[in-house]
Amino acid sequence: MRRIDAIAIVSAFFVFGGVVFGIFRAFGLDTNNAGVWSQVVLVGVLMAWVFTYVFRAITQTMTYNQQLDDYKRAVLAKRLEEMSPEEREKLLAEVEAEKKLTQNATTDE
Repeated sequence: MRRIDAIAIVSAFFVFGGVVFGIFRAFGLDTNNAGVWSQVVLVGVLMAWVFTYVFRAITQTMTYNQQLDDYKRAVLAKRLEEMSPEEREKLLAEVEAEKKLTQNATTDE
């Protein structure tokens, strides 16, 4: 995230707080109650955002992880395209042999 993005997010957060405060004032709450309830809303929004960030970090669905997975798939696809048909057949045979070994190992347990 760039510095200007962080500044924009913080500025938007403060503007949102002011708008929420104004809405509560428009609905007839006095200044103190409107301030308290606007803080409750802001803290709730902040907690929800933090929760979504932590959830994306735990499930590894953040932008960096997705870009890394896409890059790995593209590299593997490019390598597969560059292989000759004989090399592909050999690779497929190795994969099948490894699958059988894995299945036998889990069956024996």
